[in-house]
Amino acid sequence: MDYIIRRAGLSDLGALVEFTLAEAKEAEGLSLKLEKVQKGIRAALEDEGVAVYWILEDSRKEAAGHISVVKEWSNWKAGYYWWIQSLYIKPEYRGHGLMAKLIQAVRKSAKDGQALELRLYVHKSNERAIKAYRKVGFVESDYRIMRIEV
Repeated sequence: MDYIIRRAGLSDLGALVEFTLAEAKEAEGLSLKLEKVQKGIRAALEDEGVAVYWILEDSRKEAAGHISVVKEWSNWKAGYYWWIQSLYIKPEYRGHGLMAKLIQAVRKSAKDGQALELRLYVHKSNERAIKAYRKVGFVESDYRIMRIEV
């Protein structure tokens, strides 16, 4: 089967929301609020300064997955780090190298956009995802993510 990867638009909102809800449940066991997810993704689709989404479609134009990126400015290096914010492939499409295709499309776009690096974070207990990311070339970084409630 042939696949295409294209930039997402507002007409993809339903599929992106579905994928995001499923990703949160699979990756971290979280049940997200539908309205919040819709609002968050709509904001990005209306303003690429928030995030950029790509859709993976099969030859029947059925959405099979997605990937999204947010950009972080580095004052040390005067450029943007691109962070993969979300990545999801429907279970029936897995095991065919489609994650690598999504990552490659984003890498090309990042290179064209003169990004400094492509980064991601993954939940420490999501071994399946960690293994998949390593398989496509991601390595551990020297940084640890820390947080504080506001």
